[in-house]
Amino acid sequence: MPVWFDVAQYAAVEAAAERLIPHVEGRGPGARRAGVVDYIDSTLGAFCFEPPRIWAGGPYSGRFGGDASFNDWEPLSRLAELAWRIRIEGSQGRPEREVNGPVRGWQDEYRDGIVALGADFASIDDDEQDVRLAAAPEAFRTLLHQHACEGMYGAPEYGGNRDGIAWLAVDYLGDVQPRGFTDDEVSAP
Repeated sequence: MPVWFDVAQYAAVEAAAERLIPHVEGRGPGARRAGVVDYIDSTLGAFCFEPPRIWAGGPYSGRFGGDASFNDWEPLSRLAELAWRIRIEGSQGRPEREVNGPVRGWQDEYRDGIVALGADFASIDDDEQDVRLAAAPEAFRTLLHQHACEGMYGAPEYGGNRDGIAWLAVDYLGDVQPRGFTDDEVSAP
């Protein structure tokens, strides 16, 4: 169930992310299987949660021992919340958010980018998706690429990299604290 996107927006962004990071048989999962759109959706909707889903807790994920505390989201200071709201939601004409001038937030970039892709984006063929994606606003394409990479290879607690599947594809163990790496793991080619 989407957090910030509606169902059609979710499908469009999922399809667009898959065009950027496609599934390649024998080489690794694509953005769809890794849940990249879930990372993007929960990032854009970070303030739908209390505390906001900006900083996962820690120090351990529980994958290699220790308490699984990455799901204990950290509360934000007043200034950190303001900075993240500006980044995600934009300045929205609010004086406290426009100290450095107006800011378009990520939510606005995605809204405009999804409109540029077209309502039927998720259902058209790959070649047409590539054409439309190339014609979408550059700011949207750049942001989508950045978020797709973060969602693909970031910690699963942030919504993407479902079950660490992208880490497996690149032979990365992920966070290994408190166990750490052995000398052989650090120096092996």
